[in-house]
Order: sequence, then C-alpha cells, then structure tokens
Amino acid sequence: MFNELALSTVMALLVVGLHGFGLLGLGRLLELYETRTGGVDVAGPLWRHAALTIGVVLGLFVIHGVEIWLYAALYTAIGAVSDLREAVYFSSISYGSIGYSDVLMAPQWRLLGAIEGVGGAILLGWSVAFFVSVMTPLTAPRKRRPRRDDTP
Repeated sequence: MFNELALSTVMALLVVGLHGFGLLGLGRLLELYETRTGGVDVAGPLWRHAALTIGVVLGLFVIHGVEIWLYAALYTAIGAVSDLREAVYFSSISYGSIGYSDVLMAPQWRLLGAIEGVGGAILLGWSVAFFVSVMTPLTAPRKRRPRRDDTP
C-alpha cells in the first residue's frame, strides 16, 4: 500500500502542477488575444467568439489528455495494466471518474487508479471553473454603471 500511496502522491503533484501551468498558459494566450484584438467585444463577430471558445476547449482537452497519458504511461511502466491501449482506456475512465471496474488493474495497484479518479474529478472541476470565468465576458451582457455626473 505504501508504494501505491507514494506513487499517487507523486502523480498528484505532477498533474496538479501541469494543470496549473496549463491553465496559466491558456490564460496568457487569452490575454495576448485580447491585447492584439483590443479586448473582448461582446458585440463582436460571432465567428470570433466561436473560434475563441473552441480554442479554449481544445486547450483544455490537450491538458487533460496529457494528464491521462501520463497515468497510462505509469500504469504500463509498473506493469499494472497489460498493454498501452488498456492503460489509456483504464486511465481515461478513471480520470473522468466514470470507471466501470478495476478488473484491468493488477490488484496491488488498484488504489492508484482510484486516487486518479479523485484527482481527475478535481482537475475537471478546476477546468470548468476556468472555462466559465473565461466565457462569462462573452456571454453576459455588459452592464453600464451610472457615473456620478449622469442624471436620470
């Protein structure tokens, strides 16, 4: 059990760090986009909003994909799963907290898969929060705050 917990801790630190830097990178790319386009214009062209949304979603897919593949590589390296295909499959269903069974996993490493599921749920939630914060300016109408010199 100690080996499982030690590897789980290392992997959790690795994927949380990777996720944090991935989201920071996406955030910086969005800042660069806003700088070059003069900011987010709510009334701007629909295609620009669609491209921005798709770009953010694809960026999130890449981040999660790398994290899933890291777990799959670990499962293959330690012999917890028979081959890479099964490792990627097991990692994907564990990371997404869907999981159907741990029958693919060697009994001495099953805790590692369960902890991947808990971490994956947290990282997916973090991504949802990031996505909502990025998309809110595009979807929420701008409210003009009255200035002091405005008279009704």
